[in-house]
Amino acid sequence: MTDMMTSIGISALNAAQAGLLTTGNNIANASTPGYSREQTIQAALPSLGTANGFIGQGVNVTTVQRIYSSFINTQLQQQQSTSSQLTTYYNQIQQINNIIADPAAGLSPALQNFFSAVNGVSNAPASIAARQGLISNAQSLTGTFQTLNQVMTGLATSTNQQISSSVVNINAYAKQIASLNQSILTSSASSTSQQPNSLLDQRNQLISQLSQEINATVLKQSNGSDTVYIGNGQPLVVGNQAMTLKAVPAQSNPAQLDIAYVTPNGTTLRLPSNSIQGGNLGGLMAFQNQSLVPTQSQLGLIATGLGMTINAQQLQGQDLNGALGTPLFHIASPVVIANQANTGAATVSATITQASALTGSNYTLSYNGSQYTLTRLSDQSITTSSTMPMNVDGLSLNVSATPSAGNSYLIEPTINGAQNLKVILTDPTKIAAAIPVQGNASSTNIGTGSLSAPAVTSGLPLNPNLQDTVTLTFTSPTTYNVTDSTTGTTLASGASYTPGGTISYNGWSTTLNGTPQTNDVFTVSANTGASTDGNNAVIMGALQSQNTLLGGTANFASAYAQLVNQVGTQTSQLQVQSTAQTNLVNQTTQNQQSISGVNLNEEAANLIQFQQAYQAAGKAIQVANTMFTTVLGMLN
Repeated sequence: MTDMMTSIGISALNAAQAGLLTTGNNIANASTPGYSREQTIQAALPSLGTANGFIGQGVNVTTVQRIYSSFINTQLQQQQSTSSQLTTYYNQIQQINNIIADPAAGLSPALQNFFSAVNGVSNAPASIAARQGLISNAQSLTGTFQTLNQVMTGLATSTNQQISSSVVNINAYAKQIASLNQSILTSSASSTSQQPNSLLDQRNQLISQLSQEINATVLKQSNGSDTVYIGNGQPLVVGNQAMTLKAVPAQSNPAQLDIAYVTPNGTTLRLPSNSIQGGNLGGLMAFQNQSLVPTQSQLGLIATGLGMTINAQQLQGQDLNGALGTPLFHIASPVVIANQANTGAATVSATITQASALTGSNYTLSYNGSQYTLTRLSDQSITTSSTMPMNVDGLSLNVSATPSAGNSYLIEPTINGAQNLKVILTDPTKIAAAIPVQGNASSTNIGTGSLSAPAVTSGLPLNPNLQDTVTLTFTSPTTYNVTDSTTGTTLASGASYTPGGTISYNGWSTTLNGTPQTNDVFTVSANTGASTDGNNAVIMGALQSQNTLLGGTANFASAYAQLVNQVGTQTSQLQVQSTAQTNLVNQTTQNQQSISGVNLNEEAANLIQFQQAYQAAGKAIQVANTMFTTVLGMLN
């Protein structure tokens, strides 16, 4: 009996000791990331049957179990992955929003100053100071475009570096998870009925960290290992084997990075950008493709549209020296990048034909052996043609030779528009503030007819006869002849006169009012009074409020305002979504910790409970020993 009592006491002592050790371990790891609270699981030993009934034989500690919810843990990992993506995306786009929305550093003040300088020249066309002020403000405007673009170029470089760093982290986590898979398999093999709790916690923590880099799906295998999938189902960890990701230059645009998957046999497969979801990597890829490149292209569209529109008006004017105007700005050409997988020697060229038709989108041009397909990336709209050139959205595309089937090209019409907009006119006398033609009435006229200032209407290129001397001679109060005196060509005979009607020849137009008389003469010829004429500068200044961009729906300032609003709205939405997702993660973390976390107050109570149990078990052993001694004494 004393042997049985001693055995019971020893089993109770061992159980209490296991409880103390487990509780102590919980307290020690209360702040350990990923640690799951543990508890001892006890079971009563089989009772011994006697004539007086079944008598218990003590207790046995069957296992040390970690308190863990697989469902909540998986839910938390998915939420953390989404939260990391939103937070990373928000932090990146916020940098763009801060600079373009800055009322002092943004584009709006520079635009206003430039057009104020244009109006200054129109008011004082002979003033060299006003003309120099226009050039200075034009340089400040291009400098602002370049500064804004430099921020985005810097962000592009930073994004590539962060993508590479994220890939390094993913590979490191995958390797550690595979190693833990092996350690868990080895531990489980040595003790098939017990779980290596600390190893399981470490693996869960690594999977959680992996999820913050990229969305990962975990499948638990019957042997205790975890298989981890990413992307469109590519296995990243299988058993004790970890696959590798690589950040490689994109085939369509080497300035950006693709994510490549290295298979076990060494083959490298590029993953589609839209398959990289969740985590820091998903946020960086989304920011690069959905915000950074489109914003840079839209800024380039405004710069390109401004430069082309001002240049066109400058070319239709006359400078202070009496010469026709020359371009004020250098305009960036579209960028065409051949896919690295292309074969053959065909090249694609692109030119901008109409600034107002530009969309700010990038395009891909592909050839299937018989047909060209142009895809606008902003909305995936498609234009097809079996021949070249193609004219779409203000662009003219051409090829040097027939491409090979399967070839493709990335076309970025305005990506360098802000970066490469430069002032190339430095001589203030060459500002074309005047209209290149003027109208005059002969001093011998006896009627009351008056000719308005002619305007250039031919567009570009200018009519080669624009500045010829054209004479209107009235053969009666209601009819007149028109002669190009420079070439000796009769342009019209017996033309009918309508007061206020438009008269157009050689690329100019004017109106004649009043009542001319027979033999009255009017002439339109080269402008000899350019020093006092600011009419072309007036037209140039009016371009500030004209809708010359985005299909005639926006002027320069409103197009920029649309860009600021678009980025601002996206930034605000991401901030709200990121905050909401962070709150959701915090709530789920609290739920998870309520199950798996260590409560020090509870552990302190458990410590006292097991201490008392240990002392009671010791007392039971002491009593058994006393009884045994008493029995021995009775035998003596």
